[in-house]
Amino acid sequence: MQIQPIVIGTAGHIDHGKSSLVRALTGIDPDRLKEEKERGLTIDLGFAPLELPDGRTVGIIDVPGHERFVRNMVAGATGIDLVVLVVAADDGVMPQTREHLDIMGLLGLERGIIALNKIDMVEPGMAELAEEDVRVAVKGTFLEDAPILRVSARTGEGLEALKARMIADALAIQPRTAEGIFRLPIQRVFSKAGFGTVVTGVPVSGTVRIGDVLEVLPAGVRGKVRGLHAYGKPTDVARAGHSTAINLSDVDTSLVVRGHVAASPDFFSPVRMVAARFRVLPSLERPVTDRMEVRLHTGTADPLGELVLLDHHELRPGEEGLVQVRLAEPLVCAPGDRFILRLASPSITLGGGRIVEESRHRLKRFKGFVIEELSRQAEALGDPSALLETTLARAGATLTPVAELAQAIKQPPELTLSLLERLYKEKRARALPPRQEWIHADRLEESLVRLRGALAKWFADNPLRRVMEVLELRKLTGLEAEFLDALIDEEARRGRMVRQPGGLVAPAGREVKLDDAAANLRTKLLALFEARGYQPPFTEELPVLLGAPAKELARVIALCVDEGSLQKVCAEFVMATTTIDRVKQLVVENCTKHGHLEIPQLRDALGTTRKYLIPLLEYFDSKGVTTRLGANRVLKKR
Repeated sequence: MQIQPIVIGTAGHIDHGKSSLVRALTGIDPDRLKEEKERGLTIDLGFAPLELPDGRTVGIIDVPGHERFVRNMVAGATGIDLVVLVVAADDGVMPQTREHLDIMGLLGLERGIIALNKIDMVEPGMAELAEEDVRVAVKGTFLEDAPILRVSARTGEGLEALKARMIADALAIQPRTAEGIFRLPIQRVFSKAGFGTVVTGVPVSGTVRIGDVLEVLPAGVRGKVRGLHAYGKPTDVARAGHSTAINLSDVDTSLVVRGHVAASPDFFSPVRMVAARFRVLPSLERPVTDRMEVRLHTGTADPLGELVLLDHHELRPGEEGLVQVRLAEPLVCAPGDRFILRLASPSITLGGGRIVEESRHRLKRFKGFVIEELSRQAEALGDPSALLETTLARAGATLTPVAELAQAIKQPPELTLSLLERLYKEKRARALPPRQEWIHADRLEESLVRLRGALAKWFADNPLRRVMEVLELRKLTGLEAEFLDALIDEEARRGRMVRQPGGLVAPAGREVKLDDAAANLRTKLLALFEARGYQPPFTEELPVLLGAPAKELARVIALCVDEGSLQKVCAEFVMATTTIDRVKQLVVENCTKHGHLEIPQLRDALGTTRKYLIPLLEYFDSKGVTTRLGANRVLKKR
């Protein structure tokens, strides 16, 4: 069976003949529940295939019209591409006619047909009045210019014309793309003997094949696709725009309910907060206020939540603003998803819009940077490249793997990488070694400016230093270690910074100019350490020995350590590098001769005491010259 990936949906007030029209057009009764057949009342969603002249099939979703089942109506409406608004000629426009019309507009529908049903029940003059009533009701909506076709599901009058128009519009609409990550909002779930769990719905993106593994969220269970049906017929592949049934193995039916999502694994996560751009219905008779208790309808889910207005004190009818909805239950969604907000009690439709982000944090009201970021992201919805750039920009001073970016924009990693490479060519994104993780070009430059500023300030405060410890640089910048390392490497590639062994960095071409006083102190200091050999003075003794302030001595010692003429052995003392080299030679000779370090012999060779010897032994351990082996020290194998 060939399928045109278009879904037609009904809408309209209760008892205006929506189900009867579907049955008359397709020969299939969409009312499948026993209670529906007994009461003559549509309670839940119904499905039927409509065959096109070329043999292809489009799906019809029949929605309930009663106000008590608007939740079910919205669950079906989110999968619709073309609507048939059904109005009974003997009743005219009724409350649910208007509410369904509002909901369809908020969900972004742009095309539809109006079926004026039950014309066999009224005189021609009454049909004219009903048609005028409809025209007034749809003025200013997406159905303002839609054709009104007079039909009777009971007698068959006008059905061929309606069917022809439905087919023509279904062929004219741009079919849904099969791109993106597979996601199916679950409309029904049941267990079929011999098969196990079956979930049904209309996929909103992507493609699924027999043998694929899907994840059901927020249940958090995975199962393999054992079988697929589209419009009741077996198929090997289903895609966005197909009314689909999926048989999943290893999934407990009791764990899955309407509102859950079956999706490709590792791309979607349940959230309890979403930020959105929200528009209030112009016809609403009250303003929308902060902290309202609402029900959010998106896909087939409808959790309760609290509405937080981010950029308005209140939203009046027809106004639009940024909001965050904090939910009582986890929700699975994606940026760009359409939604409806209804007041929790009484149940009236407030408005709708598009989800901007899956929020990780509670957003504060009237925060400029929050509103700016959300506004920028809202503008990027519908354009994967723009959404990717915005996601990178919002990530800030961090590197993000391709897989994480793919999850954020809900696109396959291969496409995400292709989009990143395009942004790189446009100088809007960069990948940094060693992991080739990505950052927005502006955020990279801002981070490098931050790094340079910290480096410049530190060397201004420490004018006699040649190098700086990376750990100190991390404290000053507040950047994560891996990200800071990547920035240092980037600066080194640009010739601005130099790495040195031991976790040290310096600005490229760094030179230290000593004034006469500092130069003289350096000369005296080095002479003293050379003279004292294996028993150098402790740092606390130097001010008295050299007649210089401790602070100035500390700066000159740091300079000598940077240039390599002194080595820091421990917190209490340093030693001339030439002396350290001689000690190292003696340690190596001692270990080579005895197979391990004979400490008494080393002490005698150095003519020193325990207070110097123990720090020296620990120093050579830290430098990888020696290592502990049981009770002995031995040369570390290279």
